[in-house]
Amino acid sequence: MVDKTNGRDTAHAMLGLGSAGDSGPSQPLASGPTQAPPPAAPWSFSGGQILFLLVIVLLILSGLNLYLVITVRQQFKENASKQADQLDLLTRRMDSSDARYAQLRGQFQVTSEKMGFTEQELSRARTLAASVQKQQQESTQRLSDAIAKKASADEMNKLQADSTTKFGTLSGDLAGTKADLEATKQALTGAKGELSGAIAKTHDELVTLAHRTDRDYFEFSLGRKNARQKVGTVMLELTKTNPKKNQFTVNLYFDDKRTERKDKAVNEPVYFYVQGASSALELVVNKLAKESISGYVSAPKGFFPNTPNVLTARPGV
Repeated sequence: MVDKTNGRDTAHAMLGLGSAGDSGPSQPLASGPTQAPPPAAPWSFSGGQILFLLVIVLLILSGLNLYLVITVRQQFKENASKQADQLDLLTRRMDSSDARYAQLRGQFQVTSEKMGFTEQELSRARTLAASVQKQQQESTQRLSDAIAKKASADEMNKLQADSTTKFGTLSGDLAGTKADLEATKQALTGAKGELSGAIAKTHDELVTLAHRTDRDYFEFSLGRKNARQKVGTVMLELTKTNPKKNQFTVNLYFDDKRTERKDKAVNEPVYFYVQGASSALELVVNKLAKESISGYVSAPKGFFPNTPNVLTARPGV
C-alpha cells in the first residue's frame, strides 16, 4: 500500500509548498550572505528642527531690516539738518542782498532828486531795478513755501541749486546796476560838482540844501544811549557810539518793524524805505560825541506834513 502522506509531502516539496500544518508558504533560503539595510541620510532633519531654523533666519532678517531702517532714518535726519542750515544761510545772504540793494537804490533816488536827473537818465536803472526786485521776491517766496511744506531732501537740493543760481544772477544784476550808477556819478561830477556837497554838515548848510532841493529836512538830537526821538512816523534810537572811529549804531522803527543800522560813519548817508513814500528817506549824522549824536532826516516833499521841518521850524531863515 502506497504511503499517501509521503507522496503528498513529496509533491509539496517539489512545488515549493509547506506542509498542511504550515501557516503559509515556505520561504526559499538565501543563497548568499544577508545584506544590512541602507544607512539613514546624515543631514536629515525633523519637522521641529526645520521650524526652529526658519525662526532663526527670520530673526536675523528682522534685525538686518531694523538696522537698515535706523541707519536710513539717521542719515535722513542729518541731511535734513544740513539742508536747513544751508537754507538759513541762503536766506541770510538774500536778506543781506536786499539791504545792500535798498541802500544802493535809495542813494540813487535821493541823489537824483538832489541833482535833478531826468526820466530818460533814470529809465534803464529803474527797469533793471524792477527786474531784480521781482527775482528777489520770487526766490524768497519759493524758499518760504519749501520750508512750510517740509520738502524732502531731494526737493531741498533742487531748490537750493535753483536759489543759488538766482542769487548769482541777482549779484550780477546788482553789480551791473552799481557800475551804471558809478558811471553816472562820474559823468555828473564835472557838470554838477561833487556829490558830497549834497550832505549838510551844519545847520546853515542844511537850510541852504532845503532851499535848493525838492525834499523836506528834519533835524534831530539824541543826547544819550538808548535815547529816542520821533521824526514824522519814524522813531530813532541811539544804541552805540564809537568816537575813535567816528561811528555810530542806531535802530529805526517804522512800518511796525525795527531796522538796525550798524557802525555807520559820520556824514555817511543812510537810506531806508517807508511805506507810502515815493522815494527813499535819508538819515545823516553830522555830529558825534561820546554818547550822543545829532543830524537830520530828509524825506520826499510833504511826506511828513504835520512835522515841522528845518524851514518851517525857523520861519526867519
